[in-house]
Amino acid sequence: MLVDAHCHLLGSYPGKENLKIIFDRAKAAGVLGFVAVGTDLEDCGQVLALAKENNHVQTSLGVHPHEAKSWGPGTEAALMALLGDPNARFVGETGLDWHYDFSPRETQEQVFRAQIQLARRIGKPLMIHTREAADDTIRILREEGAEQVGGIIHCFSEDMAFARQALDLGFYLSFSGILTFKKAEAIQEVAAWAPEDRILVETDSPYLAPVPHRGKTNEPAYVAFVAERLAGLRHLSVARVAELTTRNLETLCGWAPSC
Repeated sequence: MLVDAHCHLLGSYPGKENLKIIFDRAKAAGVLGFVAVGTDLEDCGQVLALAKENNHVQTSLGVHPHEAKSWGPGTEAALMALLGDPNARFVGETGLDWHYDFSPRETQEQVFRAQIQLARRIGKPLMIHTREAADDTIRILREEGAEQVGGIIHCFSEDMAFARQALDLGFYLSFSGILTFKKAEAIQEVAAWAPEDRILVETDSPYLAPVPHRGKTNEPAYVAFVAERLAGLRHLSVARVAELTTRNLETLCGWAPSC
């Protein structure tokens, strides 16, 4: 049994009929649980409604760094209300993105800090996005006491030095389809080395489809290819990787899907 620890469902596969097909394909591939991620208040509300209708879906709710510019006076209270639902397991996707800069960097940092503080207040782990901002991400996590709640470095795409610092702060490393890419040697090195009780697998669908589907629309079923690559790097069976990653998610957020 595999769990996709980070996927975007609504908008990517519009309509309940299409989602049923996506879920059926995932089930056929051995993927029985999904952490669906919200990226702004509207998206978070819709994702939470999906989880309430599907017991194999739980959520991570937050304001993505791309959407940080949308943060306003009422955003924190509205987000806190959504996060009070038991189907909300993580705060985020939050963090820093110095690649696209869709929101001003100062705003991204302010919103990142606000969500770490919120996670600490409600005692829920974080879902972290970091792109070309490794040093600043670690610095802010430290300054805001993120080790009190820990969480997931989603779509891990950094090096060993970053991995060690994130692990020291109590974070788990979630590997995506990037792990299957030929030139991802640094990520593969971390995946082979990381403690077995801190590894997770995800798709980040509809983005970053793994080999052999690279360049196509990603979907949760394809987390099986990530697990296969992770198993090969660690010299384990895919079944063992599924067992470890599902147990790790349960340890982190208190949820694992029932068969």
